Amino acid sequence: MDAAQGEPQGLRGLLPIGGRSILRHQLGLAMALGCSRIVVLAETLTSDLVTLQHIAEAGGARFHVIASARALAPLVAAEDELLVLAEGLLAMPEDALRLLGDGPVMLTVPVEAGLPLGFERIDINNAGAGAMLLPGKLIAALGDLPGDWNPGSALLRIASQARVVQRELPALLLDQGRWRLIRDEAEAHRAEPGWVRLHTAGAEMRSPGSWIAAGIVRMLGPALLHAGTRPYVIALGAVITALLGTGAGWFGWCGPGFAMFALAWLVHQVAGLLARVERDSLIAWSGGAPLDRLADWILDGMFVTLCAWRSEIPTVTGVPWGIAWFPPVVLFLLLRLFQRLQPEEAWIWWLGDRFVIGVALALSSVLLPFDFVLRALVVSLLVAGLLLAGRFDGPLGKAPGDGGRPA
Repeated sequence: MDAAQGEPQGLRGLLPIGGRSILRHQLGLAMALGCSRIVVLAETLTSDLVTLQHIAEAGGARFHVIASARALAPLVAAEDELLVLAEGLLAMPEDALRLLGDGPVMLTVPVEAGLPLGFERIDINNAGAGAMLLPGKLIAALGDLPGDWNPGSALLRIASQARVVQRELPALLLDQGRWRLIRDEAEAHRAEPGWVRLHTAGAEMRSPGSWIAAGIVRMLGPALLHAGTRPYVIALGAVITALLGTGAGWFGWCGPGFAMFALAWLVHQVAGLLARVERDSLIAWSGGAPLDRLADWILDGMFVTLCAWRSEIPTVTGVPWGIAWFPPVVLFLLLRLFQRLQPEEAWIWWLGDRFVIGVALALSSVLLPFDFVLRALVVSLLVAGLLLAGRFDGPLGKAPGDGGRPA
């Protein structure tokens, strides 16, 4: 790791992206590629490197900090493969895994595009793209070079002379910022919003709540991650908001209660997107999918409870206990049934958006006859289900082309 430009006390590898150092991102990539030994060239073992050592060892890899290139040779056997990542290289993991995952290769970029971005020239036409996967036997050639050679530069030239296969990096990766060198703190700050946007680009944003959640993450995600705010902390905020909504409903403020449930779902989506950013960038592991599904069911249960509390049916004399719970239970079961039957329908995504449902119920609770609206929604969904079924069935409920013959 070299000093960052303009930061004599700072190392390029420790520049932060998304609240984690670039070296932490590279460590995740190396572990994903199956590296069993991690070697960092640095003058001293700092506290940041100790933290990385613990992460690497927890993942089953050995961790070394060396002060000179000559110390690298004893750590690499001839039958090994050596992954070399340039200082400050920040690459989207799926791109790096695809380009580096199939044998010895040296990634390159055209020299006219690479040099302004900080990549190192190899020859008159090509510059190194900051990543190589080399046969371990090439490491022996480092012993023939002066000790003051930068090992990355030296290995770049050794690989070129050994005619390691060169693969040109697609220009689109550079244009979209999916592959870049971070050389100083200013570049790190400029790169961060784009890095968050790239990691949320594939999120399923098909309804208002998911659009808003993605916008919040893209706008506030870098600040949240830099502040050390982990996704589980934001998820805890969603739990607290939902509990406040339940408390509001208990005291008869059902409109605000529904609004708080909508906000709780939105906050939970933000936490999920941040967890996805960390997981996809290989800087954290998140196995919370079962818990996420359980949280969705619990929130629906809270919606049902608040709907039953809001209903005016229990005030009618002679009405059996529990009848007020029936319409909201049917409503939310229908919402889930539609999500399972037709998950790709655009309007179904709106039904699965609890932000939309919460806002609609809050407005109905304050402005409209709530019990009538609840029953109207149930009937509307049943009619929509019949119409949807009619699209896939022929006359008299027979599938088109079956001729009505028995199975």
